[in-house]
Amino acid sequence: MLYPTLEEVRQYAAQYPTVPVFFTFPADHRTPISIFTALSQGEETAFLLESVNDGSQWDRYSFIGFHPAKEYRAAGAQMRITENGESRTVTEADPFTVLQAQLDANKCPKIEDYPYFTGGLIGYFAYDAVRYTERKLVSVPTDDTGMPDLHLFCYDELVAYDHLNSNAIVIVNLRADGDLDAQYAHAKLRAAEIAAKIEGCHCRGQYRDDEAVNHVGSNLTKEAYMDMVKKAKEYIMAGDIFQVVLSQRFEVDNPPDSFEVYRRLRATNPSPYLYYFKTKEYQIAGASPELLVKVTDGRAATRPIAGTRPRGKDQASDKALEASLLADEKERAEHTLLVDLGRNDLGRVCAYGTVEVTDFMRVERYSKVMHLVSDVQGTLREGVQPLDVLRSVLQAGTLSGAPKVRAMEIIDELENRKRGLYGGTVGYFGYNGDMNTCIAIRTVLYRNGKAYVQAGAGIVADSDPEREFEETTHKAEAMLTALKEARK
Repeated sequence: MLYPTLEEVRQYAAQYPTVPVFFTFPADHRTPISIFTALSQGEETAFLLESVNDGSQWDRYSFIGFHPAKEYRAAGAQMRITENGESRTVTEADPFTVLQAQLDANKCPKIEDYPYFTGGLIGYFAYDAVRYTERKLVSVPTDDTGMPDLHLFCYDELVAYDHLNSNAIVIVNLRADGDLDAQYAHAKLRAAEIAAKIEGCHCRGQYRDDEAVNHVGSNLTKEAYMDMVKKAKEYIMAGDIFQVVLSQRFEVDNPPDSFEVYRRLRATNPSPYLYYFKTKEYQIAGASPELLVKVTDGRAATRPIAGTRPRGKDQASDKALEASLLADEKERAEHTLLVDLGRNDLGRVCAYGTVEVTDFMRVERYSKVMHLVSDVQGTLREGVQPLDVLRSVLQAGTLSGAPKVRAMEIIDELENRKRGLYGGTVGYFGYNGDMNTCIAIRTVLYRNGKAYVQAGAGIVADSDPEREFEETTHKAEAMLTALKEARK
């Protein structure tokens, strides 16, 4: 089934420069995994975005894309823009302004009863992208992975898998400034070609006959991490900061196939933000629990997560750990501090009096850990764009500290490697004005023949260095387990 009709496209084209066209067909014998495998074969770049709510309920749509129309890649003061195989470099440009111009030039309508993301920008902003907005951060730690500070791809064609109706929906965006008859016919043809590629693939997973992972390294010894915590506490006692998040990075040589690791993560650690990115430079497999910021119909939301316990071995011990977490004054104080940071971040872009905490300090469970979680929401001021909202919240207080800028300066001083992807944000920026981004945690980065997993802990005045070290290992456990089990 094709929707909208050509006549309806003409009506939309009178108001918008871009119009999405949808081709829906039954896919009850397919899955998002098999569709991704079919569409990504032979492609350098592809993505898969999924979501599981409350640990068991799949979000209605999974999104799959390949063959992007445009690429934005920035490192430091240079941004490279690639389109139709040709690249140009812009220097000293504000990347947020450049990206917003792409979204503005392709605004599209929201069409009821169809997917909420129909095309736009997808990718990541690294932790260090904050240097585009916080010019005080001049000291940069050693960069040993060489990841771009931001890397986003523009997708005009993608597929949404509808979990409710077991349908696949091919989405092709057409430009409203040309021959609409010809463009509509082309959109219909492209949708049919993509559907045929999905239907014609009899895909199997790719397995490698490798030896099991038997060594996981780190960029820090336990003693070095605890020394870092002690130095941070000195800054806290001196009044520089109230809290700071310090991390360590785990490394695995000769890791298993990255997509198989993603499949393990989605099975064993289902999360609100599941994502897999394939590029010629790197691959990313993530299962993040934490929203950074979301914009839907002019409403912005953020969701601070702070306060952690490992999962119990049985229901009784799990309940005991939950009670311990809720009663822990240190964890509660840290969480409250970061909720206040979230309110302040949204307050910079929301209408006065609209920012509110809608759910405070509940416990959410994941496969290896449980967390304290709150929800903060507000109504955007007139004229505020999604990328303005992102600019206002970088980077998350739950991955930096408070006060935020001073905490990030201390992170630059104490951590011995540039964070890169860890603590940044992954998500989409739609032509329809919506945005959904998560914090890049619980994520495996494949780069230069290695797999990297990074995890941190929030340091406050009464932090115990050994306990904070153990928290980082608990947080990394789900990803390291997926790396081990993906070979089996």
